Amino acid sequence: MKPSPYAIRAQGLRKRFGRAEALAGFDLEVRAGTVHGLLGPNGAGKTTVVRILTTLLRPDEGHAEVAGFDIVRQARQVRAQIGLTGQYAAVDEVLTGRQNLTMFGRLLHLGAQGAARRADELLERFSLTDAAHKPVKQYSGGMRRRLDLAAGMILAPRVLFLDEPTTGLDPRSRNEVWQAVRSLVAGGTTVLLTTQYLDEADKLAHRIAVIDHGRVVADDTPGELKGAIGGDRVEVVLHDQADVPAATRILVRACGTEPEVDAEERRLHAPVVNRVATLTEVLRTLEDQGIGVADIGLRRPTLDEVFLHLTGRRAEQSAPGGGPAEPAGTDPAGQRTHKESTVA
Repeated sequence: MKPSPYAIRAQGLRKRFGRAEALAGFDLEVRAGTVHGLLGPNGAGKTTVVRILTTLLRPDEGHAEVAGFDIVRQARQVRAQIGLTGQYAAVDEVLTGRQNLTMFGRLLHLGAQGAARRADELLERFSLTDAAHKPVKQYSGGMRRRLDLAAGMILAPRVLFLDEPTTGLDPRSRNEVWQAVRSLVAGGTTVLLTTQYLDEADKLAHRIAVIDHGRVVADDTPGELKGAIGGDRVEVVLHDQADVPAATRILVRACGTEPEVDAEERRLHAPVVNRVATLTEVLRTLEDQGIGVADIGLRRPTLDEVFLHLTGRRAEQSAPGGGPAEPAGTDPAGQRTHKESTVA
Protein backbone atom coordinates (compact mmCIF):
# COMPACT_ATOMS: atom_id res chain seq x y z
CA MET A 1 0.00 0.00 0.00
CA LYS A 2 1.32 3.44 -0.93
CA PRO A 3 2.02 5.50 2.22
CA SER A 4 -0.23 8.51 2.78
CA PRO A 5 1.32 11.90 2.03
CA TYR A 6 -0.43 13.23 5.14
CA ALA A 7 1.00 13.01 8.66
CA ILE A 8 -2.26 14.28 10.17
CA ARG A 9 -5.80 13.82 8.90
CA ALA A 10 -8.90 14.92 10.81
CA GLN A 11 -12.50 14.73 9.63
CA GLY A 12 -15.58 16.05 11.35
CA LEU A 13 -14.11 16.34 14.86
CA ARG A 14 -16.60 17.53 17.45
CA LYS A 15 -16.12 18.18 21.15
CA ARG A 16 -18.37 19.74 23.77
CA PHE A 17 -17.62 20.90 27.29
CA GLY A 18 -20.95 21.21 29.01
CA ARG A 19 -23.09 23.45 26.81
CA ALA A 20 -20.11 24.93 24.98
CA GLU A 21 -19.12 23.42 21.65
CA ALA A 22 -15.32 23.68 21.34
CA LEU A 23 -15.12 21.84 17.99
CA ALA A 24 -17.98 21.85 15.50
CA GLY A 25 -16.88 19.68 12.60
CA PHE A 26 -13.14 20.30 12.45
CA ASP A 27 -11.31 19.10 9.30
CA LEU A 28 -7.56 19.21 8.66
CA GLU A 29 -4.91 17.61 6.47
CA VAL A 30 -1.21 18.16 7.20
CA ARG A 31 1.38 16.98 4.68
CA ALA A 32 4.35 15.05 6.04
CA GLY A 33 7.57 17.01 6.46
CA THR A 34 5.92 20.44 6.65
CA VAL A 35 4.97 23.07 9.22
CA HIS A 36 1.20 23.61 9.31
CA GLY A 37 0.06 26.62 11.29
CA LEU A 38 -3.21 26.63 13.22
CA LEU A 39 -4.49 30.14 13.91
CA GLY A 40 -7.61 31.26 15.68
CA PRO A 41 -8.95 33.69 18.28
CA ASN A 42 -8.77 32.73 21.93
CA GLY A 43 -11.45 30.13 22.56
CA ALA A 44 -11.70 29.08 18.91
CA GLY A 45 -10.71 25.48 19.67
CA LYS A 46 -6.95 25.34 18.99
CA THR A 47 -5.97 23.74 22.30
CA THR A 48 -8.82 21.25 22.05
CA VAL A 49 -7.58 20.20 18.61
CA VAL A 50 -4.06 19.61 19.93
CA ARG A 51 -5.29 17.65 22.93
CA ILE A 52 -7.49 15.41 20.78
CA LEU A 53 -4.80 14.76 18.15
CA THR A 54 -2.28 13.90 20.88
CA THR A 55 -4.76 11.45 22.49
CA LEU A 56 -5.19 13.52 25.67
CA LEU A 57 -8.90 13.97 24.89
CA ARG A 58 -11.38 11.78 23.07
CA PRO A 59 -13.55 13.46 20.43
CA ASP A 60 -17.30 13.20 20.78
CA GLU A 61 -17.60 12.65 17.04
CA GLY A 62 -15.38 12.41 14.00
CA HIS A 63 -12.24 10.58 12.98
CA ALA A 64 -8.54 11.43 12.94
CA GLU A 65 -5.25 9.73 12.16
CA VAL A 66 -1.76 10.83 13.19
CA ALA A 67 1.29 9.18 11.59
CA GLY A 68 -1.09 6.66 10.04
CA PHE A 69 -2.70 5.54 13.33
CA ASP A 70 -6.24 6.12 14.56
CA ILE A 71 -6.18 8.46 17.57
CA VAL A 72 -8.88 6.50 19.42
CA ARG A 73 -8.40 2.85 18.45
CA GLN A 74 -4.59 3.06 18.21
CA ALA A 75 -3.82 5.72 20.80
CA ARG A 76 -0.77 3.86 22.12
CA GLN A 77 0.81 3.72 18.65
CA VAL A 78 0.03 7.41 18.12
CA ARG A 79 1.78 8.37 21.36
CA ALA A 80 4.87 6.45 20.24
CA GLN A 81 5.09 8.63 17.11
CA ILE A 82 4.54 12.12 18.51
CA GLY A 83 6.03 14.83 20.67
CA LEU A 84 4.22 17.71 22.39
CA THR A 85 5.60 21.02 23.58
CA GLY A 86 3.35 23.64 25.14
CA GLN A 87 3.63 27.25 26.21
CA TYR A 88 5.76 26.57 29.27
CA ALA A 89 9.07 24.74 29.45
CA ALA A 90 8.60 21.31 31.04
CA VAL A 91 12.17 21.01 32.28
CA ASP A 92 13.62 20.95 35.79
CA GLU A 93 15.37 24.25 36.58
CA VAL A 94 17.64 22.72 39.22
CA LEU A 95 19.10 20.10 36.89
CA THR A 96 21.51 20.91 34.09
CA GLY A 97 20.41 20.78 30.48
CA ARG A 98 22.20 17.48 29.96
CA GLN A 99 20.74 15.98 33.14
CA ASN A 100 17.23 16.94 32.01
CA LEU A 101 17.62 15.26 28.63
CA THR A 102 19.27 12.19 30.15
CA MET A 103 16.41 11.90 32.65
CA PHE A 104 13.80 12.01 29.89
CA GLY A 105 15.77 9.43 27.95
CA ARG A 106 15.84 7.09 30.94
CA LEU A 107 12.10 7.57 31.49
CA LEU A 108 11.59 6.55 27.87
CA HIS A 109 13.64 3.37 28.42
CA LEU A 110 16.68 4.26 26.33
CA GLY A 111 19.04 2.87 28.98
CA ALA A 112 21.86 4.77 30.67
CA GLN A 113 24.25 4.84 27.72
CA GLY A 114 21.53 5.39 25.13
CA ALA A 115 20.01 8.25 27.11
CA ALA A 116 23.39 9.95 27.56
CA ARG A 117 24.23 9.54 23.88
CA ARG A 118 20.85 10.94 22.78
CA ALA A 119 21.21 13.87 25.20
CA ASP A 120 24.56 14.82 23.68
CA GLU A 121 23.14 14.56 20.15
CA LEU A 122 20.24 16.85 20.98
CA LEU A 123 22.36 19.37 22.85
CA GLU A 124 24.50 19.74 19.75
CA ARG A 125 21.52 19.86 17.40
CA PHE A 126 19.87 22.66 19.38
CA SER A 127 23.14 24.61 19.92
CA LEU A 128 23.14 24.02 23.68
CA THR A 129 26.46 22.18 24.05
CA ASP A 130 28.18 25.13 25.75
CA ALA A 131 25.40 25.31 28.34
CA ALA A 132 25.03 21.54 28.80
CA HIS A 133 26.39 21.53 32.36
CA LYS A 134 24.70 24.72 33.57
CA PRO A 135 21.54 24.59 35.71
CA VAL A 136 18.49 25.40 33.60
CA LYS A 137 17.64 28.29 35.95
CA GLN A 138 20.62 30.10 34.39
CA TYR A 139 19.25 29.66 30.85
CA SER A 140 17.63 32.45 28.85
CA GLY A 141 14.01 32.07 27.75
CA GLY A 142 15.06 31.00 24.28
CA MET A 143 17.50 28.42 25.63
CA ARG A 144 14.80 26.93 27.87
CA ARG A 145 12.39 26.62 24.97
CA ARG A 146 15.08 24.98 22.80
CA LEU A 147 15.83 22.56 25.63
CA ASP A 148 12.11 21.79 25.88
CA LEU A 149 11.98 21.15 22.14
CA ALA A 150 14.97 18.84 22.52
CA ALA A 151 13.16 16.96 25.30
CA GLY A 152 10.21 16.48 22.96
CA MET A 153 12.58 14.97 20.39
CA ILE A 154 14.11 12.28 22.60
CA LEU A 155 12.42 9.52 20.59
CA ALA A 156 12.70 11.44 17.28
CA PRO A 157 8.91 11.76 16.81
CA ARG A 158 7.51 11.76 13.31
CA VAL A 159 5.00 14.45 14.30
CA LEU A 160 5.63 17.31 16.74
CA PHE A 161 2.83 19.44 18.19
CA LEU A 162 3.92 22.93 19.21
CA ASP A 163 1.21 24.70 21.19
CA GLU A 164 2.17 28.40 21.29
CA PRO A 165 5.87 27.58 21.84
CA THR A 166 7.18 31.16 21.90
CA THR A 167 4.59 32.83 24.13
CA GLY A 168 6.28 35.43 26.32
CA LEU A 169 9.67 35.23 24.66
CA ASP A 170 11.64 38.26 23.49
CA PRO A 171 12.35 38.64 19.73
CA ARG A 172 15.84 37.15 19.95
CA SER A 173 14.61 34.08 21.84
CA ARG A 174 11.75 33.64 19.38
CA ASN A 175 14.23 33.63 16.50
CA GLU A 176 16.26 30.95 18.28
CA VAL A 177 13.18 28.74 18.58
CA TRP A 178 12.26 29.37 14.92
CA GLN A 179 15.69 28.20 13.82
CA ALA A 180 15.29 25.06 15.92
CA VAL A 181 11.90 24.33 14.34
CA ARG A 182 13.30 24.78 10.83
CA SER A 183 16.07 22.36 11.69
CA LEU A 184 13.55 19.75 12.85
CA VAL A 185 11.50 20.03 9.66
CA ALA A 186 14.62 19.82 7.52
CA GLY A 187 15.26 16.49 9.25
CA GLY A 188 11.83 15.17 8.24
CA THR A 189 9.67 15.99 11.25
CA THR A 190 6.11 17.21 10.66
CA VAL A 191 5.05 20.14 12.85
CA LEU A 192 1.57 21.35 13.77
CA LEU A 193 2.04 24.83 15.19
CA THR A 194 -0.54 26.83 17.11
CA THR A 195 0.52 30.39 17.73
CA GLN A 196 -0.84 33.78 18.69
CA TYR A 197 1.87 35.52 16.67
CA LEU A 198 0.85 35.99 13.05
CA ASP A 199 4.40 36.82 11.99
CA GLU A 200 5.50 33.49 13.44
CA ALA A 201 3.02 31.57 11.30
CA ASP A 202 3.98 33.69 8.29
CA LYS A 203 7.68 32.89 8.68
CA LEU A 204 7.45 29.21 9.66
CA ALA A 205 4.33 27.64 8.16
CA HIS A 206 4.06 26.12 4.70
CA ARG A 207 0.28 26.24 5.09
CA ILE A 208 -2.03 27.90 7.60
CA ALA A 209 -5.46 26.76 8.76
CA VAL A 210 -7.63 29.45 10.34
CA ILE A 211 -10.04 28.07 12.92
CA ASP A 212 -13.09 29.97 14.16
CA HIS A 213 -16.01 28.72 16.23
CA GLY A 214 -14.55 25.22 16.24
CA ARG A 215 -14.15 24.73 12.49
CA VAL A 216 -11.61 25.58 9.80
CA VAL A 217 -12.71 28.61 7.79
CA ALA A 218 -9.62 28.80 5.53
CA ASP A 219 -6.60 26.59 4.78
CA ASP A 220 -3.90 27.64 2.32
CA THR A 221 -0.37 28.95 1.97
CA PRO A 222 0.34 32.32 3.63
CA GLY A 223 0.72 33.92 0.20
CA GLU A 224 -2.56 32.55 -1.12
CA LEU A 225 -4.43 33.58 2.04
CA LYS A 226 -3.17 37.13 1.61
CA GLY A 227 -3.96 37.12 -2.08
CA ALA A 228 -7.52 35.93 -1.41
CA ILE A 229 -8.49 39.29 0.12
CA GLY A 230 -6.76 41.34 -2.56
CA GLY A 231 -3.34 41.60 -4.11
CA ASP A 232 -0.81 44.37 -3.83
CA ARG A 233 -1.89 47.83 -2.75
CA VAL A 234 -0.40 51.23 -3.28
CA GLU A 235 -0.30 53.15 -0.01
CA VAL A 236 0.23 56.89 0.36
CA VAL A 237 0.80 58.93 3.50
CA LEU A 238 0.42 62.67 2.99
CA HIS A 239 2.05 65.58 4.77
CA ASP A 240 -1.14 67.64 4.87
CA GLN A 241 -4.61 66.38 5.75
CA ALA A 242 -6.11 69.05 3.48
CA ASP A 243 -4.68 67.18 0.46
CA VAL A 244 -6.69 64.00 1.15
CA PRO A 245 -9.57 64.80 -1.29
CA ALA A 246 -7.19 65.60 -4.16
CA ALA A 247 -5.06 62.51 -3.46
CA THR A 248 -8.22 60.40 -3.39
CA ARG A 249 -9.13 61.54 -6.91
CA ILE A 250 -5.62 60.73 -8.12
CA LEU A 251 -5.80 57.20 -6.73
CA VAL A 252 -9.24 56.63 -8.27
CA ARG A 253 -7.89 57.53 -11.73
CA ALA A 254 -4.69 55.50 -11.36
CA CYS A 255 -6.10 52.42 -9.64
CA GLY A 256 -9.61 52.35 -11.07
CA THR A 257 -11.26 52.01 -7.68
CA GLU A 258 -12.13 54.11 -4.65
CA PRO A 259 -9.28 53.97 -2.11
CA GLU A 260 -9.67 53.31 1.58
CA VAL A 261 -8.97 56.54 3.41
CA ASP A 262 -7.90 57.28 6.96
CA ALA A 263 -8.12 61.07 6.90
CA GLU A 264 -6.87 61.49 10.46
CA GLU A 265 -3.71 59.53 9.67
CA ARG A 266 -3.52 61.13 6.18
CA ARG A 267 -3.23 57.57 4.79
CA LEU A 268 -4.81 56.22 1.60
CA HIS A 269 -4.47 52.83 -0.06
CA ALA A 270 -6.02 51.05 -3.02
CA PRO A 271 -5.51 47.72 -4.84
CA VAL A 272 -3.29 47.73 -7.92
CA VAL A 273 -2.71 45.37 -10.86
CA ASN A 274 0.27 46.92 -12.62
CA ARG A 275 2.34 47.45 -9.50
CA VAL A 276 5.32 49.55 -10.55
CA ALA A 277 3.56 51.42 -13.35
CA THR A 278 0.70 52.47 -11.07
CA LEU A 279 3.02 53.47 -8.25
CA THR A 280 5.08 55.59 -10.65
CA GLU A 281 1.95 57.26 -12.06
CA VAL A 282 0.57 58.07 -8.61
CA LEU A 283 3.86 59.53 -7.39
CA ARG A 284 4.37 61.64 -10.53
CA THR A 285 0.81 63.00 -10.42
CA LEU A 286 1.06 63.87 -6.73
CA GLU A 287 4.30 65.73 -7.39
CA ASP A 288 2.84 67.54 -10.42
CA GLN A 289 -0.05 68.80 -8.29
CA GLY A 290 2.25 69.89 -5.48
CA ILE A 291 0.90 67.40 -2.96
CA GLY A 292 3.46 66.62 -0.27
CA VAL A 293 4.07 62.91 0.37
CA ALA A 294 5.44 61.65 3.68
CA ASP A 295 5.59 58.04 2.48
CA ILE A 296 4.52 55.96 -0.51
CA GLY A 297 4.97 52.34 -1.44
CA LEU A 298 3.54 48.97 -2.43
CA ARG A 299 2.50 46.42 0.13
CA ARG A 300 0.66 43.12 0.35
CA PRO A 301 -2.15 42.36 2.80
CA THR A 302 -0.87 41.11 6.14
CA LEU A 303 -1.96 37.92 7.89
CA ASP A 304 -3.61 40.15 10.48
CA GLU A 305 -5.82 41.60 7.73
CA VAL A 306 -6.58 38.06 6.51
CA PHE A 307 -7.48 37.05 10.04
CA LEU A 308 -9.71 40.10 10.49
CA HIS A 309 -11.39 39.41 7.15
CA LEU A 310 -12.07 35.74 7.97
CA THR A 311 -13.08 35.99 11.63
CA GLY A 312 -14.27 39.56 12.04
CA ARG A 313 -11.72 40.25 14.77
CA ARG A 314 -7.99 40.44 15.23
CA ALA A 315 -5.86 37.51 16.38
CA GLU A 316 -5.44 38.72 19.95
CA GLN A 317 -9.19 39.05 20.49
CA SER A 318 -11.27 36.33 22.10
CA ALA A 319 -14.22 34.66 20.50
CA PRO A 320 -17.55 36.34 21.33
CA GLY A 321 -18.45 35.76 24.94
CA GLY A 322 -14.93 34.60 25.70
CA GLY A 323 -15.28 31.45 23.59
CA PRO A 324 -15.95 27.93 24.83
CA ALA A 325 -14.10 26.82 27.89
CA GLU A 326 -11.16 24.69 26.86
CA PRO A 327 -9.35 22.44 29.30
CA ALA A 328 -6.00 23.71 30.47
CA GLY A 329 -3.29 21.69 28.84
CA THR A 330 -0.10 23.69 28.85
CA ASP A 331 1.11 23.61 32.43
CA PRO A 332 4.61 22.25 32.97
CA ALA A 333 3.49 19.19 34.86
CA GLY A 334 1.00 18.28 32.15
CA GLN A 335 3.62 18.51 29.46
CA ARG A 336 6.10 16.38 31.32
CA THR A 337 3.49 13.75 32.07
CA HIS A 338 2.69 13.53 28.38
CA LYS A 339 6.33 13.07 27.45
CA GLU A 340 6.54 10.22 29.90
CA SER A 341 3.37 8.71 28.44
CA THR A 342 4.83 8.45 24.94
CA VAL A 343 6.49 5.15 25.79
CA ALA A 344 5.17 2.58 23.34
